[in-house]
Amino acid sequence: MNPTSPFAFALYAIVALSLLGLPVGHAMIGGSILYLYLAGMDMGTAAEQLLNGMYTSYLLLAIPLFVLAAEFMNTGSIMDRLLRFCNAIVGRFRGGLAQVNVVQSVIFASMSGSALADAAGSGKLMQTMMTKDGRYSPAFAAALTTVSSVIGPILPPSIPLVLYALVSNTSVGYLFLAGVVPGLLLGAVQMALIAAMARRRNFPVEERVPLREMPRITREALPALLMPVILLGCLYSGVTTPTEAAAVAALYALVISVVLYRSVSARDVYVALRSSAKVTVSIGMLIAGAIVFNFVVTSENIPRTLSAMLAGYQLSPLMFLLIVNVLLLVLGCFLEGTTIILVILPVLLPTAQALGVDPVHFGVLAVVNVMLGLVTPPYGLLLFMMGKIAEVPLRDIVREVMPFLWVMIGALAIITLFPDLVLFLPRLLGYKG
Repeated sequence: MNPTSPFAFALYAIVALSLLGLPVGHAMIGGSILYLYLAGMDMGTAAEQLLNGMYTSYLLLAIPLFVLAAEFMNTGSIMDRLLRFCNAIVGRFRGGLAQVNVVQSVIFASMSGSALADAAGSGKLMQTMMTKDGRYSPAFAAALTTVSSVIGPILPPSIPLVLYALVSNTSVGYLFLAGVVPGLLLGAVQMALIAAMARRRNFPVEERVPLREMPRITREALPALLMPVILLGCLYSGVTTPTEAAAVAALYALVISVVLYRSVSARDVYVALRSSAKVTVSIGMLIAGAIVFNFVVTSENIPRTLSAMLAGYQLSPLMFLLIVNVLLLVLGCFLEGTTIILVILPVLLPTAQALGVDPVHFGVLAVVNVMLGLVTPPYGLLLFMMGKIAEVPLRDIVREVMPFLWVMIGALAIITLFPDLVLFLPRLLGYKG
């Protein structure tokens, strides 16, 4: 790349503006406008691309609706009921409360679609429960909540997978199904590591929940547990589009919180609406910036150039995926996940398609990488977030996170080497890839 080209100056501007504290989405818009100016193009093209990209994609409406559903489900007593259900299942084993942390993240995935929402929703509560009476060290409790939170955005509904569908024109329904096995696999390797650590560190055993209490506990948690069933049922029955399914999910969350559990007031609804609006605006600005910057990248023929360059190396599909894994894991240490999905993946997609890589497999693989980036030192966003929530030094959390990170990378290797694990469920429901 020519260091004095318009594209180079656009990159300089984006980096400089980001370092000065401007949000990444705004920085990308600013850098893109500078590119248009230096390239002698109409600077109004930036507004045209932004408006066309933001207002012609019906799929984008699914994001605020999924966020709103998560806010409604996270308000009131739903989390307490789910935690009691999880504790009744796995709390009786050594290290049971640590296992509860993982299981609740798997279940909370049906309400969130966001790792940060998962950590924020249950992080403080799990930290208090695990450190009470010195059961677990604060650093281990914070680290476990950090790594278990990455499971949520891989299982349906998943905001990162919706964003990938936006840039790749891939079916959201098939992507959601494809995320089920990888998400459960991550949960399984985390629970296996906890079981191994429980014996070595002599983790405590929680008080057993009497079997006679199980029907009542399950009945109380059942409405919340039905969320993914309703969501996927609406999608695959053909009754709704992905966006309409997100609206149904938000309405269902509101109804069970207000009518069934009666744990949400009018003020709670207002707070949920306001919170979801803030999150949506934040994501929306990133999408807007990425749409404009992607026009710049396309104008420079970077995807085609990269595809031709990699074709010259005669890479096999597997070798390409291994390179992508390494690249995304490294980028995840420094970049926010949404930026990677919206800016980096569109550059890699043409090469993946040319090599015959399945787009659904590629999308799930990319999202798993992005989620691991949230817990990868030195700049994993979840590490900083849980450090503040738990009031634990970052270095202590990183030390406890590393064993989990290695087993999760092992799970990533499995889904890379065996794409049929990812594509099994979509193919059952008609996917031809």
